Amino acid sequence: MDDEKGGRIRSFVAVELPAGQRAVLGRYLEACARCAPGYRWVPAENLHLTLRFLGHLESATLDRVREGLARIREPRFRIALGGLGSFGPRRAPRVLWMGLAEGCDECTHLAAQVEEACLAAGLEPDRPFAAHLTLARSQSRGTLPELPPPPRLEPWTVDAFTLFRSQLNQPRPEGGHSSRYLPLARFALS
Repeated sequence: MDDEKGGRIRSFVAVELPAGQRAVLGRYLEACARCAPGYRWVPAENLHLTLRFLGHLESATLDRVREGLARIREPRFRIALGGLGSFGPRRAPRVLWMGLAEGCDECTHLAAQVEEACLAAGLEPDRPFAAHLTLARSQSRGTLPELPPPPRLEPWTVDAFTLFRSQLNQPRPEGGHSSRYLPLARFALS
């Protein structure tokens, strides 16, 4: 199943996590899913730090975005994930995430450069950027049980950012669809 609407491609720009960090977080998210089955936990292979959600774009617009992203010249920087946070009511949050303990300013600056490229390509302004790694989304209105403490992850150097296509797969038994993120282009940082 493709997530295309009238020839439009659902896409976003993100910083990828290294395989080691994804593996450790994947095990943590599996433990969280056992504690809180009322949440849809992100599969390890889909973990990323979104810089800009693009939505459903026509191919020509996506090409203009890609060209603008290729012109971004930013230095590499280090990222370290921090503690857990949430959006929504404290006892029944809509979204659970991990913040950044290191690299937040650099990530915010890179996101601003991505936003400029998107505006130049004709996209509408996005909401203000908040650096976070989404872990789960609520599927019910129940309260969130206590979760195990998040793992300590080694910091890493971000040396690129990626333009992704989001492709919906088969429906999930618990509702919704699973998604697969396909890299369309990677852009090196200097």
